[in-house]
Amino acid sequence: MARTWPFVLDLIIAAAGLASFYAVLMVAHNWLGVAQPYTEIHLVPRALPLYALYSVVRIFVAYLLSLCFAVGYGYVAAYNPRVEGFMVAVLDILQSIPVLSFLPPVMLAMVALIPTRQLGIELGVVLLIFTGQVWNMAFSFYSSLKSMPKELREASDIYKFSAWQRFWQLEMPFSAIGLVWNSMVSVAGGWFALIACEMFTMGNHDFRLPGLGSYMQTSANQGDTPAMLWGLAVMLLIIIMTDQLVWRPLIAWSDRFKFEQTESQRAPRSRILEMLRQSRSLQAITARTASPLIEKIYVAIGRRHSQITQDKAVASNRILRIILGTFALLILGAGIAFAASQALLLLKDIRGKQLLHLMSGAAATFLRVEISLLIAAAWTIPAGVAIGFNPKLARICQPLAQIAASVPATALFPILLLMVVRLGGGLGVGSILLMLLGTQWYILFNVIAGAMAIPSDLKEVSTLFRFHSWQRWQTVILPGIFPFLITGMVTASGGAWNASIFAEYFRFKGHIMTTNGLGAQIAAATDAGQFSVLLMATILMSLMVVTVNRLLWRPLYRLAETRYRLDT
Repeated sequence: MARTWPFVLDLIIAAAGLASFYAVLMVAHNWLGVAQPYTEIHLVPRALPLYALYSVVRIFVAYLLSLCFAVGYGYVAAYNPRVEGFMVAVLDILQSIPVLSFLPPVMLAMVALIPTRQLGIELGVVLLIFTGQVWNMAFSFYSSLKSMPKELREASDIYKFSAWQRFWQLEMPFSAIGLVWNSMVSVAGGWFALIACEMFTMGNHDFRLPGLGSYMQTSANQGDTPAMLWGLAVMLLIIIMTDQLVWRPLIAWSDRFKFEQTESQRAPRSRILEMLRQSRSLQAITARTASPLIEKIYVAIGRRHSQITQDKAVASNRILRIILGTFALLILGAGIAFAASQALLLLKDIRGKQLLHLMSGAAATFLRVEISLLIAAAWTIPAGVAIGFNPKLARICQPLAQIAASVPATALFPILLLMVVRLGGGLGVGSILLMLLGTQWYILFNVIAGAMAIPSDLKEVSTLFRFHSWQRWQTVILPGIFPFLITGMVTASGGAWNASIFAEYFRFKGHIMTTNGLGAQIAAATDAGQFSVLLMATILMSLMVVTVNRLLWRPLYRLAETRYRLDT
């Protein structure tokens, strides 16, 4: 049996590889075909496997784009003090803008770029899902870089690491835990945005793409309960498989990068990861291709880094970078000026009554956002710490939390709304519940990541000195999770603003239920094609987010970078 198992494991991996290759061919055939913005959605169970494949591919491609953008953006923001404040403010604004505000420019641009192929529409949907996934990952990577211990940076300077070596051997490993947990909540956010992205109206255009999101939205609009249950069951199956095949191995793998001096006795484990490590085929591929290639890259970079010692060469490279940077800033400035002029032309159609109505809606939505944040923080902080400190509890609760976070709140909202109405409430109260469903997971997953990242020796010291509960929270837990908690609160705030478009303007059984709020006004303006109202509402939301960012989040980020860093 010991000899047979590795062979069976290799066969399973080979079969998975062939299935993935076939899926890529099917998706490529669809994306490269003739453009079909409207597709009839069939509410039969046999259509679900193909719809699920299309949706999973869209979320996966959007996640890869999100990961690359988050790492690049966070790196530039963390190491460039001149533009750091501006980049963080822009990131905070973008993560708070609802996906429907991105919808008109993104879809029009993609369709105009590739007008005759389905690829243009698909890329537009992928970019829209991208806007629902990327921001919390960028905040997480940026926060990890800013809170990195000084002794690690000093060690990299002593050993004369190049930028490439420092990135892969220091910065990425230190950020791994936060990135993994934020990746989980990002993919959950992708499922949340999927329903809005695969089926929507924009003026006179009706876009419907085959996918699980359009299947669930169509079934909800028609009140087809069996179809809704079938779609929800398939989505849950995908989420469970993703958790077991992807997230659990990544959590166990990332635990090796925890910054501590003593090894934890209760590290998370994954049977899938242990099985993959036993695969002979993967070992052979790694030994013959990946390892030699990585070694050659590091040797080449090391030689190049050691050769760049002449001041003349350094000066010429610096001048070239300054010239290229100035040229890029000029192009960016020209683009921003052109976009601003076009925006001003749109805003001239706004009347005084419309502006007052938008401002009253902004105040109502702001109040709902803050209430949802307070409720979310009240239960997610103690729950996240309990899960992060106990690997056995994490093995039970983490998959359940991942499933709950990945189920789109809009799929559960009809049930919640009926309950609220029967209890005497309305959409004003129900919208807070929907915002809570869309925001609490950002805080929970970041707190779990922060609790897991606390070094085991600090936990053992608190136990050795017999800290009581409040001392343990005051001296170990809160300082340890603080950078992660701020990241979670910032991204949860953006998630609440984003969720307002669903919470305040909801379609159910052919009827539209709405309440006063900025999200409802954005959704209504998108349906009616009123781009001037949509732009003005987005500007108001951005101004409110910038104000909160400057007065609250930036000071808290500076506190996390200076006082609550793991230095010795």
